[in-house]
Parts: sequence; structure tokens; C-alpha cells
Amino acid sequence: MQEFFTNLGFSSTLFSYVILPLLIFFARVCDVTLSTIRIIFVMNGKRNIAPILGFFEAFIWLLAIGQIITQVDNIFAYLAYAGGFATGTYIGMYVEERLAVGMAVLRLITKEINEGMLEFLHENKFSYSLVDGMGRKGKVNVVFFVVKRENLERLIEGINEHHPNAFYTIENIRQVNEGHQFNSPINTGENARRWQLKRR
Repeated sequence: MQEFFTNLGFSSTLFSYVILPLLIFFARVCDVTLSTIRIIFVMNGKRNIAPILGFFEAFIWLLAIGQIITQVDNIFAYLAYAGGFATGTYIGMYVEERLAVGMAVLRLITKEINEGMLEFLHENKFSYSLVDGMGRKGKVNVVFFVVKRENLERLIEGINEHHPNAFYTIENIRQVNEGHQFNSPINTGENARRWQLKRR
């Protein structure tokens, strides 16, 4: 590789302390980004995509580590390697968040669900399951949503708009049996039945 850049007119010093570290940096950014995304795909059961990403991840890593071996006394190569790893981790997390692959379950705990929230759920076709619960200060209602991660932000916006003080938790889930989708909420408990009557 050094011979290639030397033939292009670059000095060996420029190659060793500028060009090579930059190449190592960007190689690490690419392979760590792919690694982060691959792990997410593995966790979500994407068996067809994960091996392909793994192939390119390993290939790029071998290219980067091979160049470091030829420059064992070059501190800039080591710094570029570590910097590329850190940057690749950040970029991988950002890309994964933007891809929003998989499903998530959101648990909402609140005293009541107001009419505005019910209309929001109906208009956006969010299915939910509603059960009665007991909190430290008395009865509460627990609402379960299983949604695609790409729709999660919209659901959170609705919760913050209609129930700004509500408590909710979010978990990623690996697999969902989507053989049957409920067009209406699955409700259990005294308050749930009352809300069903109210909606009628």
C-alpha cells in the first residue's frame, strides 16, 4: 500500500503519519459500525442480513490490523485505531436508532386514560391491552403496547401530549407472533370495562 501512494507522489513520511492513520481510522469506523448493527440484527433474529455484515466486518478489520502490524512503532496508527473504534461505536448506535429495527413493548402506568389519548390511539391504530393494577397510592391502570420501533416515537409523543406526567417503560423484544392482530383493545378489569362502555 505504501508503494502505491509513493508512486502517486506522496512521501513515505506523509504516508506513515497522515495517510495510513486516516485509512486505519476510517476502516475501524466502518467495521465497528457494521459490528454494532450486526449485533442488533442478531438480537432481532435477522438471520439473512447478520452473516453478510459479519463477513464485511471481519474483512475490513483484517485490512486495518494488517496495516498496524507493518507500522508497529507508529503511535499515530494506534491512536487512529482506537479513535476509529470509538467513533464507529457512536455511529453504529446512531444508524441502528435511525433504522429502528424490530419490535418494542411499552408499559404505561397511569390513573386514567383521558378521551384525547383514546382518540389518539384510535386514529393512529395503536392496539393495546389494559389491566387493573395497584400502586403505592391506590389503584392504577397498566396499558401494554407492542409496536414496531419505527412507530415508537409517535406513540411516545401521544403519551407526552395527553399524559405528560405518566410513567412508562420500554423494552426491546426479539420476536412477536403476529398471526393475529387485534383491531380493538384487549381490556380486563373494572376500569377497563367502564372505559369500553364509555367508548360505546
